Amino acid sequence: MTKNSMRIAVFAGDGIGPEVTEQAVRVLEKLDLSGLELVEGDVGGMAYRKHGHPLPAETLEIARSADAILFGAVGDFSCDHLERHLRPEQAILGLRKELGLFANLRPARVFPGLEDLTTLRPEVASKIDLLIVRELNGDVYFGEKGMRVLEDGRRQGWDMMSYAEDEVRRIANTAFTAAMGRDRKLCSVDKANVLETSQLWRDVVIEVSKEYPEVELSHMYVDNAAMQLVKNPGAFDVIVTGNLFGDILSDQASMCVGSIGLLASASLAEGTFGLYEPIHGSAPDIAGKGLANPMATILSAAMMLRHSLGLEEQAVRIEKAVAAALAAGVKGGDLGGSSGTREIGDAVVERL
Repeated sequence: MTKNSMRIAVFAGDGIGPEVTEQAVRVLEKLDLSGLELVEGDVGGMAYRKHGHPLPAETLEIARSADAILFGAVGDFSCDHLERHLRPEQAILGLRKELGLFANLRPARVFPGLEDLTTLRPEVASKIDLLIVRELNGDVYFGEKGMRVLEDGRRQGWDMMSYAEDEVRRIANTAFTAAMGRDRKLCSVDKANVLETSQLWRDVVIEVSKEYPEVELSHMYVDNAAMQLVKNPGAFDVIVTGNLFGDILSDQASMCVGSIGLLASASLAEGTFGLYEPIHGSAPDIAGKGLANPMATILSAAMMLRHSLGLEEQAVRIEKAVAAALAAGVKGGDLGGSSGTREIGDAVVERL
């Protein structure tokens, strides 16, 4: 894939998804990228209503033929009565499975002037600039599980946590590569003092570290990591961890920043293919009102340019434009401002 061949699948989805995705597309089009092709597809509740499934075959085919996916949000309360495999959220889960999206990258940093929005002291929050790399396809979420009745009649639920060494090696390589592009510090989070799964995790990460001598590797138990994210978040550069711990820590990091309306994410396959989306949901209560903050989706588009298309300069341009808009006081309701979705998009486009 070259800069002259960029096929992007745009899956806007439900709720505020179409509104915020529209602004991200405007930003991409403003860059006037040679060879950029945007192809839309249906996902989520709206896809179910049109096609009878949240991830129609047509959409999956568009995804497979693309270089990357820009994703909005899925979730529709009117679909809560459906069988689980037909609910909107199955669209994103299905894409992860079908496309081999195993690595979730979630950056978290505080933009200058927004320190007071966090629950941390401003002098602590201002130092946050980290990246969490979470494994997506393994761990207790995907292990064997079930319900059973013990001999004494008590019910018991059980879930098996496991990782194979190749799964750990794959996510470790992703994390080390990400660290090489930042401050070259990687903290691997596990619970190796009590979990055999974590002991294997730590052993393999240490093995992989020999391929990246420029990166400073450290290890931290997950309970201590949760504490340090609040006490001294500025000490972290890149964090790599498993599915369960990553799910919890990445949400905690987003709260440390202060607003999910500014947080982007990437889900990567092997190679350069990835799916890029804001971490917020479909927010049906404000859908169609022009109130949603599109900055997280715009920043997700910047991540797409960086990780899937190799366009670092253009990614930085978008990030600087967002920062400039915020510095000028262009803020959505989630940031205590009054700017609407289109107004925020206008401000970012102007500053490109």
